[in-house]
Amino acid sequence: MQWETVIGLEVHTQLTTQSKIFSGASIAFGAAPNSQACQVDIALPGVLPVLNKGAVERGIRFGLAIGAKLNRVNSFDRKNYFYPDLPKGYQISQFALPIVEGGALTIQVGGGNDAYEKTVRITRAHLEEDAGKSLHEDFHGMTGIDLNRAGTPLLEIVSEPDMRSAKEAVAYAKALHTLVTWIGTCDGNMQEGSFRVDANVSVRPLGQAEFGTRREIKNLNSFRFLEQAINYEIRWQIEQIEDGHKIQQATVLFDPDTGETRAMRSKEDAHDYRYFPDPDLLPVKLDEDWIEQVRASLPELPQQKQARYQSEWNLSAYDAAALTGSRALAEYFEAVVAGLSRPDAKLVANWVMGDVSATLNKENLDIVDSRISAAQLAGLLARIQDGTLSGKLAKQVFEAMWAGEAEGDNAADTLIETKGLKQVSDSGEIEKIIDDVMAANVKSVEEFRSGKEKAFNALVGQVMKASKGKANPQQVNDLLRRKLSA
Repeated sequence: MQWETVIGLEVHTQLTTQSKIFSGASIAFGAAPNSQACQVDIALPGVLPVLNKGAVERGIRFGLAIGAKLNRVNSFDRKNYFYPDLPKGYQISQFALPIVEGGALTIQVGGGNDAYEKTVRITRAHLEEDAGKSLHEDFHGMTGIDLNRAGTPLLEIVSEPDMRSAKEAVAYAKALHTLVTWIGTCDGNMQEGSFRVDANVSVRPLGQAEFGTRREIKNLNSFRFLEQAINYEIRWQIEQIEDGHKIQQATVLFDPDTGETRAMRSKEDAHDYRYFPDPDLLPVKLDEDWIEQVRASLPELPQQKQARYQSEWNLSAYDAAALTGSRALAEYFEAVVAGLSRPDAKLVANWVMGDVSATLNKENLDIVDSRISAAQLAGLLARIQDGTLSGKLAKQVFEAMWAGEAEGDNAADTLIETKGLKQVSDSGEIEKIIDDVMAANVKSVEEFRSGKEKAFNALVGQVMKASKGKANPQQVNDLLRRKLSA
């Protein structure tokens, strides 16, 4: 039997406010346990929550960015459950009237010839407070409770079950991560818990309309773990069904050490939480002028940039998506293009996605940490355009620039001069080298003239070697072929 996977994601994004959603306590990461939990956060009797306007504004920004409906009147509810790190015995969240409903995100899945676009619908995004944190590993036979996170503002973003593979789920999570960091609603730091993913996974026979029973994988804090967890869960569910077992709805955890998921508890439904309107918080009314102010403050969004890169600069959908992987990367790319007297977006894209990205990845750096500025890269690429450098020589200059062997916007010119790396484009000089190579490689010359094309490549290699890589490759090819055909 063939099986189809059905995946929906719930993503908790920590909002970039300075204080908590219902109190003035700090949300700075790394503070001593329980040093940032005020009276409201620990639910002392008689205290009342006060809504953080900045959290609401970030909810509006996200809703506008995904083309969603903003509920002009939205409200907060109490989600009731008991857990040691939830001091009130309930979590303040939005259930009946969330701030954001609907919207969608178009994602790019895969690369090369296998790449395709897919639109994932978003069900809702709602504001809520985070719980505290239970610390099991630091104590022997006991659990410690740190309430610093209690009350941290979150926007939980719930997708429709539109994804059909782990790759699609990862592509959606990455696109969402790019968007929320791009518009400044979340810093996206997964190691610090700012962006956490819950994956709802089920399987069903191919062609069946009814969904299978889902299991929710909680608190995945890396894209690699997200992919591994979903793939394991898919295999596990299919094996269980094929062995005659029924899938039980459950919440599960992923163990990165074993690569397996394990059940934590049976999965609750909404009615289990006994939601009811929070009597301490009035409904929130969004003013139209405020919404328009937020809309006007939004930057050009990733999908808008992608469309512009394709229409104005004729870049492929894959290149456009890769170059808008982060706002900082897109800004770097555009700055390099603007720095060229003859703008060539494809040339810049090849270098930014190639040598620059590869070197950054090798050293585990982000584009903002690049040792070559946009102006310096533009200076290097200008020398390729005007024929001063070949592609091979340009890579040597790039490596020297990265190593810091020259400074300033004219670093490429300095290195070309000091290292004697200028490309040889004088036809007379190149012809002399070719004549010497042909005289020293009579056998290869005869093989080419007898129809063996490989001999031509061997002769080109000898010419480039004799010129120490400085000869203009195109001139070498043209002049050599002309002399061989004479």
